Amino acid sequence: MSSADPTERTGPVRPVEPPAQPDLTECARQLAEGLVTSSGLVAAALARIEASRRALNAFRQVRTDAALAEAAEADRRLAAGERLPLLGVPVAVKDDTDIAGLPTYFGCGGALAPAAADSEAVRRLRAAGAVIVGKTNSCELGQWAFTEGSAFGVTRNPWSTAHTPGGSSGGSAAAVAAGLVPAALGSDGAGSIRIPAAWTHLVGIKPQRGRISVHPHSDAFQGLTVNGPLARTVADAALLLDAAAGPHPTDLHRPPAVDASAAARRDPGRLRIGLSLRPPLTLTRNAPHPEVVSAVTALAEALARLGHHVEEARPRYGLIGLSFVPRATAGIAELAALHPEPGLLDPRTRSALRTGTRLGGRVVRAARAREVRQHARIGAFFDTAHGGRGYDVLLTPTTAAPPPRVGAFDHLSAWRTDLAMTSACPYAWPWNVLGWPGVNVPAGFTRDGLPLGAQLLGPSRSEARLISLAAQLEADRRWYEQRPPDAGLPPLGAAGGC
Repeated sequence: MSSADPTERTGPVRPVEPPAQPDLTECARQLAEGLVTSSGLVAAALARIEASRRALNAFRQVRTDAALAEAAEADRRLAAGERLPLLGVPVAVKDDTDIAGLPTYFGCGGALAPAAADSEAVRRLRAAGAVIVGKTNSCELGQWAFTEGSAFGVTRNPWSTAHTPGGSSGGSAAAVAAGLVPAALGSDGAGSIRIPAAWTHLVGIKPQRGRISVHPHSDAFQGLTVNGPLARTVADAALLLDAAAGPHPTDLHRPPAVDASAAARRDPGRLRIGLSLRPPLTLTRNAPHPEVVSAVTALAEALARLGHHVEEARPRYGLIGLSFVPRATAGIAELAALHPEPGLLDPRTRSALRTGTRLGGRVVRAARAREVRQHARIGAFFDTAHGGRGYDVLLTPTTAAPPPRVGAFDHLSAWRTDLAMTSACPYAWPWNVLGWPGVNVPAGFTRDGLPLGAQLLGPSRSEARLISLAAQLEADRRWYEQRPPDAGLPPLGAAGGC
């Protein structure tokens, strides 16, 4: 893969105010009020997807004919007075998500059979009225913090096409950041929603394990992976979360329901927030980039100005990485072993398959058994019992570095790729081991105009608190007023958009 491309754009990006692209809640409102049509919105999204292919390459598969037919049907239902949360709104889902009749490539090459049925998350999005315009690019089996692969090429960051949007939900992040769709579903097994959200100036919610079903899997990547939304605003992310949330009858994890949209409208109250800039134990000793430290510290100061008690803190992570590695590699091995043409897989994937096979069985069961003790140890950070500090929220950087350039991981061995990713992204993965929720919020930009993010992390089932806090911060920081350059894409309004 070559990183050179004549479409690359680099350098600082000046904010444009107000943003041209519509948001999810606004599209839903205008559709319900008859101010726009679903056919217009979907046609506009499809035109922008097609126009952005060479510059961004966000989509693996596009449902052009099916989406237009579904939009026409949505218009008939709207005209008949039917109302649903997302009726007629175009959205996208990640390449690891089953849509009946389409292969689920998950970043891989080869001839894969079409899925026989929708995943539970897609079924629920359809039930809410959404029109799914396509499936967004992901790196191979969601392993890496970049979205590049021999099967589909390079997905680029709308803020600077010389840089990655992150991974593994990089296609979803690029699509939303560029205004191709107002929101998209991603998945997060080690930060794969939060990392690309940070590097594309988006809100990304990693929900509680089980909040959004991972069916047809019962326990994706040994419990590490969850589905969640990427959007430009907290309200949009909450709306998509509400639409997709809920269990399949076979799901192992079933947290009590939460009204994320209501939480986004509530004041969070005065909270105790711990700021931790030190990464959990990693394979490297690299410190976070100075501009990351500055951006997250500024966010902490904004939270203090809003009335919260903010102080430096240090969670007791322990040797949580000893649980993550067996679970992650076993999850990769389970999926890689199902591929009908294993010779087409990236050599790094085949290396992970071998490692995961060795660490499967008794080792991975022992790793999962540690989770109860990990909940107790790290949960003490949020508890006043047993000497805990009783914090409500943990604030950390989402990544230790700004977005890398595309091609930065080309030709690296599996070990060196892991080292490079661990150095750039050491903060997100512990919350996947725990299964607890986290929200990435935009934290500003580097001097070169590259987006940075911060995580709001909480204990089990704390989405409502995190979403309320993120919404309060958004009202203060107004990050949605900044967007990347349009790169010559057709305006959404030209085809009937919001």
